[in-house]
Amino acid sequence: MQNIYPQHFEEKIGFDRIREMLHNKCLSPMGKEWVDAMHFQADFETIARQLGEVNEFCRIIREVENFPSSHFYDLRSALQKIKIEGRFLEAEELFDLKRSLESVRAIVQFFKKQEEDIFPLLKKKTEQVQVFPYIYDRIDAILNKFGKMRDNASPELAQIRKSILSLNSNMSKRLHAILKQAQKDGLVDGDASVSIRDGRAVIPISAGNKRKIKGIVYDESATGKTSYVEPNEIVEMNNEMRELEYAERREIVRILTEFSDDIRPYLSDLLYSYAFLGEIDFIRAKALLAVEFNAIRPELQETPLVQWHQAVHPMLQQALKRENRKIVPLNIHLDEKNHILLISGPNAGGKSVCLKTVGLLQYMLQCGLLIPVSESSKTGIFQQLFIDIGDEQSLENDLSTYSSHLMNMKHFVKNSNENTLVLIDEFGTGTEPMLGGAIAEAILDELNQLQAFGVITTHYTNLKHFASSAGGIVNGAMLYDSQNMNPLFQLEIGKPGSSFAFEIARKIGLPEEILEKATEKVGKKHIDFDRNLRKINRDKRYWEIKREKIRKVEKILDNMAVSYESELKETQKQRKEILKKAREDAEVLLAGVNKKIENTILEIKKSQAEKEITKQARQNLEVLKTEVKMSAGDQDELITNKIKKLRQREEKRNQKRPAESKKEISKKKTEESIELKPGDKVRIVGQQTIGDLIELNEKNAVVAFGQLITTLPRQQVERLSNNEAKKVEKNTRSGAGTRLLSNYSERRLTFKPEIDIRGQRAEEAIPKIQEFIDEAIMFEVAELRILHGKGHGILKETIRSYLRSEPMVRSFKDEHVDFGGAGITVVNLAL
Repeated sequence: MQNIYPQHFEEKIGFDRIREMLHNKCLSPMGKEWVDAMHFQADFETIARQLGEVNEFCRIIREVENFPSSHFYDLRSALQKIKIEGRFLEAEELFDLKRSLESVRAIVQFFKKQEEDIFPLLKKKTEQVQVFPYIYDRIDAILNKFGKMRDNASPELAQIRKSILSLNSNMSKRLHAILKQAQKDGLVDGDASVSIRDGRAVIPISAGNKRKIKGIVYDESATGKTSYVEPNEIVEMNNEMRELEYAERREIVRILTEFSDDIRPYLSDLLYSYAFLGEIDFIRAKALLAVEFNAIRPELQETPLVQWHQAVHPMLQQALKRENRKIVPLNIHLDEKNHILLISGPNAGGKSVCLKTVGLLQYMLQCGLLIPVSESSKTGIFQQLFIDIGDEQSLENDLSTYSSHLMNMKHFVKNSNENTLVLIDEFGTGTEPMLGGAIAEAILDELNQLQAFGVITTHYTNLKHFASSAGGIVNGAMLYDSQNMNPLFQLEIGKPGSSFAFEIARKIGLPEEILEKATEKVGKKHIDFDRNLRKINRDKRYWEIKREKIRKVEKILDNMAVSYESELKETQKQRKEILKKAREDAEVLLAGVNKKIENTILEIKKSQAEKEITKQARQNLEVLKTEVKMSAGDQDELITNKIKKLRQREEKRNQKRPAESKKEISKKKTEESIELKPGDKVRIVGQQTIGDLIELNEKNAVVAFGQLITTLPRQQVERLSNNEAKKVEKNTRSGAGTRLLSNYSERRLTFKPEIDIRGQRAEEAIPKIQEFIDEAIMFEVAELRILHGKGHGILKETIRSYLRSEPMVRSFKDEHVDFGGAGITVVNLAL
């Protein structure tokens, strides 16, 4: 059974552009092969695993800065080549093998360092990957850090290269001696130098004197006036040099063949490592795309379901973002109860965009890609995706537009089931409206009976009526601002939409008499039905807004009631504690009073009721009585005051609460109304780059980031305090230093101590040489070679004149005759 219909389904929904974006984010051909092989899947476990892997890599992108992402070289063809005995890896291939295997090892070590519950799915992928330390060591013994064959790769190679250097030195000395003697004899010009022709060292001599030096004439100048002669003494030395070079090549081949023989038993494991590297590249590309789209992994279930909140079409979102426009997100719900959504509304109102959004996001999800929806979204798995959109007419198959639609409907009805998602745009159009509407209604009924899920767009009134009465189908409307006559691009589920045909025609200026005739022809009842439908929708929206306001007020009142109840309980608790304390104080006071009375009576008895003592005792009792009354009054007053204060505090709180609420609202409004002003430190929302605000209007802000001045939407710019700006700049500088160090290392590795300026004018060559010398000084390279050729010597003299003026140049000279002679200047820097 065909899971996707038609064959060019991806082009219909725009997934081909998603695939192209993934291609561009891959680091290697291996990752691109995974992108090409990506396809629609219906296995729940596979989809869940792939989404989990991408979600984990999104965390790596957002939280980890040093994930290994360099040297993703594809060595699979080279490894396949050496399966045949006797074949070997070239030095360049060996260097790429080493660096790519180092990347594999770095990735494996990265995941091994993580805890078990961090990146578990990606960590599991590394379990079967081997790191081959033996291969790294062997390659290091053969190649230097620049990928060149080491002199000591073998004793034989070391001896051969030593012989080559010695022979070169002897040849150079002898050739210069012959040249000097020829100049002394007047056979050669005084400024002549040794040249190289076909890899052999020769002496330039005038054509008339070429027979006066015994040797072989290898070449002549274009004019025929100069001949290039290899002296007989040098011929044998040149032949010996050739033999040594052949011997060097044979020894290098032997070393590479021996290495290839050693790793041949491990080829299957090595190829598995490259398959792993390609898959990591693929997962990384998917994660980068998810971060760019702000996509997430929604809650996943095995059964069919579409319960999306704030879903957006990623390609449309990017297009609108470039135009500084916002996309209107889509909220849609399809389940077993309501499994078909019939969307109606005006033309250019967003019906087809809704349909394509559903098709693209579901297809992306089942290809293992995260989708741009909100965190609360849920989604299921479909076994089949069918779509009918656009013009499918075919001259070759003798199909009209309507016939092609019917062919698609035939396939849908024949193959759909409860695990199928059907997407149909402009259902029933292409033929006579009444007949087309009847056929469309019958097909819609059949799809409903098959329990298929679907999103269908239409203008037909009979389909809207059918959806209102049939179970399993729900109407949806694209909202339209009837006052300003503009589409709102917002889907509302639960009611049919109006096409606003007469309103749109009136807006664009169609004559009123034509509209009146159209009204008479279609019937006033039909027009009234459409108008009443819009009124009902308008009233429904009004009461929904009212209901939402009431719900918010009720929630505030409920919260206040809970708060008051809590405070009342606290007040009652404090009142009980105050009364308890007052009773305890009163008991202590009474105990003291009784003790004083008993002491007074005892004193009267002891003094035998002497008048003065008795009088004094009575006076003391009166003072005590007064004190007791005052103390009791104070206690009562204290209790009364405390209760009164508690009541006053409660009343003040009740009065203060709404005021505080207003104060908070006012504060929020004040904060919201704080306007950006030129000169503020700002940054782009979600980024760390700090800039200065130069100019501001209602929509846009002009910001300077260093020397770069750019215009951004106002809502994408946020203001920073001076402390925040300093903190961010400090972090940015530290990160920039790391990147600068990384860039320096890469340039140091790729720097070549030789520059070729042949064929260039002096004014072009001098700046390049100046930059070349600057880089050499930075990378501490003391010896440089400038290849300028011979010609008339003008370029050479200009360059040497510049070198004399350069303070960092210690000396310069012609290259050895065997390596270019006067056509190359060797420069020594004073480092």
